[in-house]
Amino acid sequence: MKILMLCNKSPYPPKEGGPIAMNTIIEGLINANHQVKVLAINTNKYFTNINEIPEEYRKKTNIEAVYIDLSIKPFDAFLNLFTNKSYHVQRFISKNFENKLIEILKNESFDIIQLETLFITPYIETIRKHSKAKIVLRAHNIEHMIWERVASICKNPVKKFYLNHLSRTLKNYEISSLNKYDGIAGITKKDAGYFKNHNLKIPTIDISFGIDPEKFSGYESDYEFPSLFHIGAMNWIPNEEGIRWFLENAWKKINKHFPDLKFYLAGREMPDWLTNCTYPNVVVLGEVDDAKEFITSKAVMIVPLFSGSGIRIKIIEGMALGKTIISTKIGAEGINYENGKNILIANTADEFFEAVKKCVETHDLCDNIGKNAKKLISDQHNNKKIIQRLVKFYENFYDF
Repeated sequence: MKILMLCNKSPYPPKEGGPIAMNTIIEGLINANHQVKVLAINTNKYFTNINEIPEEYRKKTNIEAVYIDLSIKPFDAFLNLFTNKSYHVQRFISKNFENKLIEILKNESFDIIQLETLFITPYIETIRKHSKAKIVLRAHNIEHMIWERVASICKNPVKKFYLNHLSRTLKNYEISSLNKYDGIAGITKKDAGYFKNHNLKIPTIDISFGIDPEKFSGYESDYEFPSLFHIGAMNWIPNEEGIRWFLENAWKKINKHFPDLKFYLAGREMPDWLTNCTYPNVVVLGEVDDAKEFITSKAVMIVPLFSGSGIRIKIIEGMALGKTIISTKIGAEGINYENGKNILIANTADEFFEAVKKCVETHDLCDNIGKNAKKLISDQHNNKKIIQRLVKFYENFYDF
């Protein structure tokens, strides 16, 4: 099959959740002997110099990118208050990207055109005009749910009002777009079920995030015990809000009982309030060269998410590397976990403290949970099996 992947950001380098999720699908399809062409949006938030991507990757994906400035423009954002249009989606509309897409569709034919995230949806009309390919939405999240949850925990009344406007218009756009696709691949069963429940008349499937187990072997080594860590891009609001909550509500008690315990923070785009923070024993590292090596070097991953949707890629990777994860129920959504067996669930400051206490005081508990977590990911998130399921979904559109 020949597949065109339209990505809301470059899948390479795969250094944060979205690009990692896109890249595993791309690599998996190529390894299964399908042809993949990538057209990505390059942004000020996640810019990639295509010429610096390894030649092998450029050759097998024929990747191209078009720059779109996604910076928030206050005047445009204010004017959006008086419309029913989604400001999130409007920022992704670009004549340059549309022209590049048309050029590609005129020169090549495809069996499937996969839209990576809702934000590529504005280009459906262009695709229909220039291609007979089936259009599949790869939904990484139920996008409006992220913003509904962010708005629900916001305390600033002015900011809360605007966040509610953003989530409402995004929800209207997201739901009204559902039947424009030929098929939808949600990243979790819960997400796929949500789409089906909205009078969806098109084929829908859950295609989770998968890993190549071989790429997660060879990282076993001694690690700092006890230690806590978090890794994630801080330009994603749910990550920043979750860490802020954890530091303000849980860390004080944890630090008081375990004064030598360190909490390491890694990830892109660390805000100034974190870089300059004075919380005791909080070590802010910023972006690390090798995420797997960093994860392997620490003991317990903390994921205090209270908003978000889809599945947390870093939790999957942490579990694949045999780490104990302490996460909220929202953070662990989309993973078929068993609390206390392959993950620890905590939703309040006291629950986070108790979970950390168990881990710090019982080394064997961490080892056992980590081993069980690794087995869960190996069994249920093997990318080869996931790709086979996705290809079968594609084939239902045609008589291959």
